[in-house]
Amino acid sequence: MRLLIASVTFLVPLLAAGAEVRYFEVPRGSHPHDVAPAPDGTVWYTAQSSGELGRLDPKTGKTEHIALGKGSAPHGVIVGPDGAAWVTDGGQNAIVRVDPATRAVKVFPLPKGTPYANLNTAAFDRNGMLWYTGQSGYYGRVDPKTGDVKVWESPRGRGTYGITVTPSGDVYYASLAGSHIARIDTATGKASPIDPPTQGQGARRVWSDSKGRIWVSEWNSGNLSRYDPKDGSWKSWRPAGAYPHTYAVWVDDKDAVWISEWVSNSVQRFDPATEKFEVFPSDIKDAGVRQILGRGNETWAAESGNDRLVEIVR
Repeated sequence: MRLLIASVTFLVPLLAAGAEVRYFEVPRGSHPHDVAPAPDGTVWYTAQSSGELGRLDPKTGKTEHIALGKGSAPHGVIVGPDGAAWVTDGGQNAIVRVDPATRAVKVFPLPKGTPYANLNTAAFDRNGMLWYTGQSGYYGRVDPKTGDVKVWESPRGRGTYGITVTPSGDVYYASLAGSHIARIDTATGKASPIDPPTQGQGARRVWSDSKGRIWVSEWNSGNLSRYDPKDGSWKSWRPAGAYPHTYAVWVDDKDAVWISEWVSNSVQRFDPATEKFEVFPSDIKDAGVRQILGRGNETWAAESGNDRLVEIVR
């Protein structure tokens, strides 16, 4: 375990009014990929390049890094119902749990014989099962109680990336290379692809709002799109900026939709009621925000290109 002090916070001018932006530097070379605010006020992040899970205390700026195992290359991190950090570790081809109190690391390898899955993201369903994706063309689930790990091949091959769970318990993933989303039957494990109207759009990440509608960040088209399972309808919006490439998507508890857009080097907030985007540009170029999560009135993102975490407080 490594303890470090990060340089804490400063405010920057905003194109969006009524918010504060704070930056937290993490150890150089960490290249934080995903971020997950924890209930205790700390923030987890995956230090993909160093094979560690980082933890930031925003009050002090202190960070610590926890080694996850030989060959580790963590991608995604979320906080589970048990309060632990759960990591998709592409390097170990495994799901990893880190205890927040003891820092104990437990590894759940994919079933023996499973090829390199390029593990990406994870989400817990209402029954406490963890569902995960692998961009090589796999998805699966982990039962934390028994340790049982299952894996399925994605029906259309490689590209399986973002994943989300709706309030009713349905699980959806996005396929970047396959340019579609899919619904997983949690009882059978079968995935059923759903095609957006824009061909080749590059659906990268997905997130459910409070009504169970699925918001999709489209990397190739640049659109922010929404799928409504109730009637099968789609609607798309163009983020602010020229020739956008939309990477991350997350929906907050007020159903505002947050995205990262790489060409404008910004995080953006979309209001579905007004259909307008607010823009929060980074103060340093090539931020590389790949994922967004939040806690209360806090929106958190990881600037993988700048070795920083960013917090937007509204």
